[in-house]
Amino acid sequence: MHIHYFQHVPFEGLASIADWITQRGHTTSHTRWYDDHPDTTGLEEAELLIIVGGTMGVYEPYPWIPAETKLIQKAMDSGKKILGICLGAQLLAHALGANVYPQKQPEIGWFPIDITFQEQAAPLEKVLPHHLNTFHFHGDTFDIPAGATRFAASAACSNQAFIYGDRIIGLQFHMEMNSVAILEILRNCFSVFKHHAPFVQQPEKIEQYLHLAYENNQTMFRLLDYLAGL
Repeated sequence: MHIHYFQHVPFEGLASIADWITQRGHTTSHTRWYDDHPDTTGLEEAELLIIVGGTMGVYEPYPWIPAETKLIQKAMDSGKKILGICLGAQLLAHALGANVYPQKQPEIGWFPIDITFQEQAAPLEKVLPHHLNTFHFHGDTFDIPAGATRFAASAACSNQAFIYGDRIIGLQFHMEMNSVAILEILRNCFSVFKHHAPFVQQPEKIEQYLHLAYENNQTMFRLLDYLAGL
């Protein structure tokens, strides 16, 4: 399978998804929206589009956000499988006409989510656990798009995931991040820890739970296998 991915900042990429791609023998192409001239070559023939995270908000005046949104809508119209993670999920929600906005308080660190399997999310019960302690790094949230099904929530954020149809999935949380990726985002986004908040863990506490990344990565692999098999 050929996979195309959208990347928004240099220090936040595929993380463990790159390992899954190598293990399964898939090929990739990418668009780095932070480049002066983003290259979308390879998107047309891709069967799966993965949209990873970033530090910006969908509502901020980055010149490439409208262009990326149109490409996401085109990918949806063409029937591609799409997985959006954090900012990627927010962009998916935006492309589907839902609002994206700052939530009341940021959610950064290891916090549990509850996963439910109603309506369009029913097939995911064979793939995902009912509860997962996973990694979060976001200050924005999204409304669930019309026609989509919410299937995950946390104490800080009620809209943690949605599925639209059977092949478009948005995840606010980071099952893809391995320990290297987590340490990299901590290093590049250290300013967020200046102010204490109820759902912001300090870097030293986050590092104490890096061992949880393995279970999260394996769960992400199962979800990717599910998407690949559609």
